[in-house]
Amino acid sequence: SGYDVVVPTGSYIPTMAHAGLLEKLDHSYLPNLANVEPMYRHQPWDRTNQYAVCKNWGTTGFVYDTRVIDRELTSWSDFLDAAQKEARGKTSVLEDPWEVCSIFFAANGFNLNTTNERELDACERFMVEKFAPTISAFVSQVSAQLAQRQFALMQAFNGDVRLALLEDDDPDRWRFVFPTPTANLWMDTWAIAKGAQHPDAAYAFINYMLEPEAGMKEMEYIGYPTGLIGQRQLAMQNEVPMIDLIYPTQTTLDRLTPGEVTDATARLVKIFNRVQAGAAA
Repeated sequence: SGYDVVVPTGSYIPTMAHAGLLEKLDHSYLPNLANVEPMYRHQPWDRTNQYAVCKNWGTTGFVYDTRVIDRELTSWSDFLDAAQKEARGKTSVLEDPWEVCSIFFAANGFNLNTTNERELDACERFMVEKFAPTISAFVSQVSAQLAQRQFALMQAFNGDVRLALLEDDDPDRWRFVFPTPTANLWMDTWAIAKGAQHPDAAYAFINYMLEPEAGMKEMEYIGYPTGLIGQRQLAMQNEVPMIDLIYPTQTTLDRLTPGEVTDATARLVKIFNRVQAGAAA
């Protein structure tokens, strides 16, 4: 491929490994893997870190303008309700089929990685007929939209919202929600491309990025944790602002669901395409 180090999202690791795109990792070259917290070393898509190690992780939630929506929102059901009421025509969602469909699955108590045809059918009916007309945009980063007050309700990644609020002249008007009952626990990873021409350098770089100081610098720069042991405590010592948006509580973490590529992935894309076609945008 011409690349040594690549950064795939974790849920795509099985597909990439099956396609022969990734080298198997020799952990003897990655002693700093021991610095990664156990929960970020054993994800369902790569239980033994055979192909990848944690680079960053985060979760998905939503942020809303309390001057437009003056009630408390806490769940994905609340999100769907507000989108059809106060925030109708002022709602944005991520440009991602899995994430958008997960709003419906979570609100109805379904597995976010469901392959059940009836659940997928129900998702398609609701999202196309009821939800799509309320959407005004599909946006993966909310900084500009939040600053311009263009939307009142936005599905978003926690770290992106934090960075936007740090630049906002009135951050208190916004509230970010880690919604119940569940949401994505996503992870971007370090991996080595198949046939890498400089494997020793690739290992040395990845191992360096798993050092506490390097991980801390990356976290401060992009606003997402790197999964290293003790990083939250170090961030608190360094007085990193809005730290609660970087590190959800353990209670929140315990109810998150890692996204997976499943047999339903093509169906989710189809649903998403229909939602886009029917959106108010």
